[in-house]
Amino acid sequence: MDNEREAGRGMQRYFVAPEQMTGTAVTLTGEDARHLGTVMRAKPGDTFIACDGRGRDVLAKVAAVGRDTIEAVAVRPLTSSAEMAWKVTVAQSLPKGDKLETVIQKGTEAGAYAFQPFLSRRTVVQYDDRKEAKRLERWRKIAKEAAEQSHRSVVPDVRPVCGWKELIRSMAGYDAVIFCYEEEGRAGNGLRSALSGFRSGRDPDRGPPSVLLVVGPEGGFAPEEAEEAAAAGAVPAGLGKRILRTETAALYALACIAYESGELGGEPSA
Repeated sequence: MDNEREAGRGMQRYFVAPEQMTGTAVTLTGEDARHLGTVMRAKPGDTFIACDGRGRDVLAKVAAVGRDTIEAVAVRPLTSSAEMAWKVTVAQSLPKGDKLETVIQKGTEAGAYAFQPFLSRRTVVQYDDRKEAKRLERWRKIAKEAAEQSHRSVVPDVRPVCGWKELIRSMAGYDAVIFCYEEEGRAGNGLRSALSGFRSGRDPDRGPPSVLLVVGPEGGFAPEEAEEAAAAGAVPAGLGKRILRTETAALYALACIAYESGELGGEPSA
């Protein structure tokens, strides 16, 4: 934790609950406190980056080190530019095994704003709502750790699993809904056209747009679901000429959105 780290290069980054980061007081607890205190051997005077998960970053200086708690003082605010220009919520139909963990981890690194797991007609997972709390806790931990690793200022919200009808109703709350549908890809109606149309038609003064990216399960969406989504205002779009795995589709689309929003060069639209 030398002068190089003081400048922010290689400095440890930790997310702190907003209520533990008020004014100039910063309190690190649990695993993060043990990591900083035991693994990193922090001592009073050392610094780290503290984030409240909502976009506030500060350079924090350690004041006291305890076994499971580290008290620190915010020295100065830090500016972060790690968030996407568009707030993209990935709605992912529950896949088999631990594939959703991959979507959350890599999707967080790619810039997703939130994740909404849902059940659709062809979902093959036998969903057990009795285990939801434990699974949701694990998913949120994965998002937090991925956000720390990728130096983000916001921890994506991982929402409880919802049903198809609930997802349809939620579509009205977004500026745009992209419905990933392989039949559109076969017809030549790709994601680029959908994103370009949205970008050219929105008011740049409204701030970062909210986008819902809807990805189906291993067996894809049923035709009836595509019709229901379109009726709710979703824009169907294909993801190229190849058939992607469900855990690949969201990451592929996020990369396309990052490009279209200007993050990878050119003029951003937000």
